[in-house]
Amino acid sequence: MMNRSDIEALLPHREPFLMVDRVEEMEPGVRAVAFKDVRDDEFWCKGHFPGNPILPGVLISEALAQVAALIHLAANQDRAKAEVYLVGMDKMRFRRPVRPGDCLRLEVEATGNRRGIYQFAATASVDGQRVANGQFMAAVAQE
Repeated sequence: MMNRSDIEALLPHREPFLMVDRVEEMEPGVRAVAFKDVRDDEFWCKGHFPGNPILPGVLISEALAQVAALIHLAANQDRAKAEVYLVGMDKMRFRRPVRPGDCLRLEVEATGNRRGIYQFAATASVDGQRVANGQFMAAVAQE
């Protein structure tokens, strides 16, 4: 449904911190399913961990947060490229390692909005196995 250029039209992120390669399902303002292809040439591979690279949990969280931003920005395209800030995470759990060659499925659902703070529930999986899940909050700059 959305390719890399469509994603770049909404998000201000760029390499090496654009963590979403494509979106396959999108209900603007409601939910999305997106994917990140985990490559062996990414910046973190050399140091986390040498000879046994594992995608850091903080980068999995960032990928999920970017999908949340896409959900909001797709519903508010007049705000395209607005900065969406991660302001909190709750109950984030990392259940198994993600390695180069994996295709990370990122599923995010909007669960609420209180005074400009948006809440989301998120799950990341690889080959149908949950690798991370949790809840987080985000705010849009100058909203």
